[in-house]
Amino acid sequence: MSRRCELTGKGPMTGNNVSHAKNRTRRRFLPNLNDVTLQSETLGRGVKLRISAAALRSVDHRGGLDAFLAKAKDDELSDSALKIKKEIAKAQAVQA
Repeated sequence: MSRRCELTGKGPMTGNNVSHAKNRTRRRFLPNLNDVTLQSETLGRGVKLRISAAALRSVDHRGGLDAFLAKAKDDELSDSALKIKKEIAKAQAVQA
């Protein structure tokens, strides 16, 4: 399982541990990933994703999973999130 957010593409970053004596050793900063089930109003079911805490706040801010995926760029989304985005778009086209 990769340490990458499925909605924003946020992944590990690198930097330094810096001691009081200014000794530097390499380290990794990992994203705060959580396994969540988000509800899709269009599909009428829950969708399990592994997303960062910041992405969860963004989903809430934009008004839910459907609205977030509608605005999201395809190159940032994971394969499973892209599949869900296409399912939602297809269901919305059928409803309209």
